[in-house]
Parts: sequence; C-alpha cells; structure tokens
Amino acid sequence: MDRPTLFAFFLLSILSSTLASTVTPKENSDDNLLIRQVVSDGDDELLNAEHHFSSFKKRFGKTYASQEEHDFRFAIFKANLRRAKRHQKLDPGAVHGVTKFSDLTTGEFRRKFLGLRRLRLPTDAHKAPILPTNDLPADFDWRDHGAVTPVKDQGSCGSCWSFSTTGALEGAHFLTTGELVSLSEQQLVDCDHEVSLVPFLYDFIFIICLYFKLELNAKFDFY
Repeated sequence: MDRPTLFAFFLLSILSSTLASTVTPKENSDDNLLIRQVVSDGDDELLNAEHHFSSFKKRFGKTYASQEEHDFRFAIFKANLRRAKRHQKLDPGAVHGVTKFSDLTTGEFRRKFLGLRRLRLPTDAHKAPILPTNDLPADFDWRDHGAVTPVKDQGSCGSCWSFSTTGALEGAHFLTTGELVSLSEQQLVDCDHEVSLVPFLYDFIFIICLYFKLELNAKFDFY
C-alpha cells in the first residue's frame, strides 16, 4: 500500500472516529448519560432486548409518533432492562423486571410520578420523641402478617395523599378487627374539589374518615 493511500486511510479513520463521538444536544442530556452508563454494545442478544421490547409495547399498548422516538425509547428500555438485571443480581430477594415505566428515563419518571409538594407545618408543630430501638427485631414486614393490601397504581394523578390515607386506615382496621379491606382512594379524590391543593387538606381527610363511611374499592374503584 503506497503512502498516499495510507495517508487517505488515516484521515478517513480520524473522520469516522470524530463523527462517531459527536452527539446532538438531546443525546447529551443527563438522562442519556445514564443510558450510556448501563448500555454496552454487543450484548443485546444476551437480554433478547428486541423481543422484550415488542412484548412490552403489546402488553402496555405503547405507540410512538416516529421512528426516532421509537429508537429513543428502545434505547431507554435497554438501559432499564440492564439496570433491572444488575439490581436483581445485587438483591436476589427482590423482583426486578419490565414494568409499564420501562421506556421512561429517570428524569421523566421523576417529573411525571414524583410530584411531591412540601407541606407547611403549623407553628405549634414539634418533633416526636425518639423511642428506644434496642428490643426491635432485625426486620419486620406487615405484609407477612396480612395487614397490607396489594400494590395500587395512582398513575400520574397527584393523589398520593389519598393512597397514604387509605393505606393507613386499612392497616389500622386490620389491627383492630383482624379483617383486611381495600378502601377507595377515588372517593377521597372526588371529594377534593381543589385538586389536592386545599390548605387544610389533611384535616379535611380526617373529618371524612371520622364522620363519613369510606367505601370499599370494590364499590368505588380508582379510575
């Protein structure tokens, strides 16, 4: 191979490397950095990602506006698939896998489903005393004692307060009566005409639960 040909080949190699390392502003986002940290080339077949993604789209009715969006979501899906596999190895006692959130980045999930608002405490609020912990067991799970209903899904609705309220009441009712019932979050949400922005919301919830009958989920299911 003569010197001009070698030189041309050298320039072509540099150009190819430069193009391969160039990313668009969208690809350089924090979310995509997380994707690239856990997605490595060449081992997709080990996870059978394409098959899992097809099953995921069919199961959860996922559609995308363009091929670009489809490919972007597939990249996120592969990242989450690898993260789930890694976490499963680190914690075999838990169950990690594909969920309806598997095509969302960490940032997207946080913005859509973790909309926690800070609560303003009353002026006379004080910290609860710290109780001794010497005699506590190493672990304790109320699910093992039948005091917790199955996992519920509030979706992207800002109604976490209703789920925490019913969950607390369900547990208290079980400890009192020995009967586990699933209470209706939808009934509480329907009574909240200010869409979770009532200044005295928690007092409002207490009054409802104290003076009115909170229906079972079977009669008043969450939309």
